[in-house]
Amino acid sequence: MGTIASGVAKAKADAVLISGHDGGTGASPLTAIKHTGLPWELGLAETHQALMANRLRDRIRIQVDGQLKTGRDLAIAALLGGEEFGFGTSLLVTLGCIMMRKCHLNTCPVGVATQDPGLRSRFTGRPEYVERFLRFVASELREIMAELGFRKLDDMVGRIDRLEVQPVIDHWKASRLDLKPLLASFSGTESSRRCVRSHDSNGREKLDVSLIRSAARTIERLQPIRLRRRIRNVHRTVGATLSGVIIQRHGPSGLPPDSIHVTFEGSAGQSFAAFNAPGLTMVVRGDANDYLGKGMSGGRIVLVPPKNAAFQAHENVIVGNVVLYGATGGDAFINGIAGERFAVRNSGARAVVEGMGDHGCEYMTGGVVVAIGRTGHNFAAGMSGGIAYVYDETQLFDTRCNLDMVDLESVWNDTDKRQLRDLLEDHYRFTNSARAKLILDNWEAHLPLFVKVMPVDYRKVLERMRMEEDTDQDTVSATEEVFHA
Repeated sequence: MGTIASGVAKAKADAVLISGHDGGTGASPLTAIKHTGLPWELGLAETHQALMANRLRDRIRIQVDGQLKTGRDLAIAALLGGEEFGFGTSLLVTLGCIMMRKCHLNTCPVGVATQDPGLRSRFTGRPEYVERFLRFVASELREIMAELGFRKLDDMVGRIDRLEVQPVIDHWKASRLDLKPLLASFSGTESSRRCVRSHDSNGREKLDVSLIRSAARTIERLQPIRLRRRIRNVHRTVGATLSGVIIQRHGPSGLPPDSIHVTFEGSAGQSFAAFNAPGLTMVVRGDANDYLGKGMSGGRIVLVPPKNAAFQAHENVIVGNVVLYGATGGDAFINGIAGERFAVRNSGARAVVEGMGDHGCEYMTGGVVVAIGRTGHNFAAGMSGGIAYVYDETQLFDTRCNLDMVDLESVWNDTDKRQLRDLLEDHYRFTNSARAKLILDNWEAHLPLFVKVMPVDYRKVLERMRMEEDTDQDTVSATEEVFHA
C-alpha cells in the first residue's frame, strides 16, 4: 500500500483512501465480510510511513474509513497520519439501519436501501440525527485533543510519538504480535507530516479551461458550436467543469440538444464526460479509461475506434470499467466492448454497447441498456428498475445473468420492438457500427435472439400504473356519457 500511495502521490493525486476491512456494504458476501481485508490501522501506518520515507507526505491527503465510530477512533487515525475521516455504517444506523444485510435484495425492512414504496414509508431517519451523532464524536475528539495538548487537528496528524502499544500478554496468539513497527517515526519538519502543497499542472492548460473559453458564447447566447481537440490519458474528468458551468448558468435543464459538440482524438483519461450536462455532446475517436460518463445527467457520449483501426470493434475493448456509474440521464453509444460494472446504479441514461464484462447493470434503478455482444457473469445483480436488452447469440445468457430480482423475456410487444430498434438506429447513426448495421439489415431474423431483462418489482409497478390510467379513462368516459345523455 505504501508503494501504491507513493505512486499516486507522484502522479499528482489529491488524496489516497485507506479503507479498513470492518467497513463495507451489507450486500457483500458473508465470506468476504468475515475473511477478507485487514484493519485500517495497518494500512494507514504503512502508507504514512512510506510517504514520509519518500518525502512525498506533504503532496497528498490521506483519508481513512472502516467502522470509525468514536472520537477515540478519529484521534488514533489522526496520530497515525490520517487527515480526513469517512463514516458509513454508523451514520446509516443513526438513520434507522438495523444491519439486516439485505441492501441488494430490495427488502430493507426499515426503508433505507429499497425502492419498494411500502418499505420506504417506514423510513424514520432525519438529517438532525446524523448531525447530532457527529457533534458527539467531535466533542469526544476535542476532549482527547485537550488531554494531549493539541489545539488544532492539523497539529495531531502524524504525531506517532503520542501513541504507545499496550502489550497483550495473557493471550497465546496476541502475545506474539509486535506492533511497534506501526509507530516508527521519521524526523522532519512540522509541515512534512501532512499535506501542505497544492499541485501544479506543469504548465499544461486544463482542457476544460480551453473548452469553457471556446464555448463561452454558446453558454451565454445559445449559439451552437463544434470543437475539435486532441486528448491524452493524463487529461482526467474532461468535461466535468464545463458541465458545471452549464448547470450553474442554465440550471438542471442545461442547453438545447447538441449545442456544444466536441470531438476528441486520442485516449481519454479517467472520468471522461463525468456529470455530462444536457446540451453537451462529447465524441471520442480512440479509447477511454475507467468511469466514462460517471453521473451523466443528460448529455450525449459517443465512443468510436480511430478511423484507421484494423480490428473488429465488437470484438475489442474500447473503454474501461464502471462506465455510466450513477448516470441519471442522457445517451451513450459505445462502438466496442466495455469493462466490468457497466451502468452500475444507472437511474435514467440510455446506452448501447457492443459487449461488457462482469456485473453489468448492477443495482440499476432506471434507464435502458442495450448490449449487442457478449456480457460477463452476474449481470443484473440487484437490478430493481430500468430495462436491458441483450443480444444472445449463444443462448447462454441465462447462465450469466443473476436472476434473483429479474426475469428474462422475449422482445415481443410493439413498444419493446420500437424502443430497441430506435436505440440501434441511433447507435448506427452516431457510431457507424457494423454490428448494429448487420442486425438492422436482418431485423426479423435477429430480433428473436434478443433477451429482455425485466426487474420483477419494476414490472409490477408499471402494471399498477397502467391499471390506474385505464381506470381513470374508464371513469372519465362513463362520466361524459352520462353528462351528454
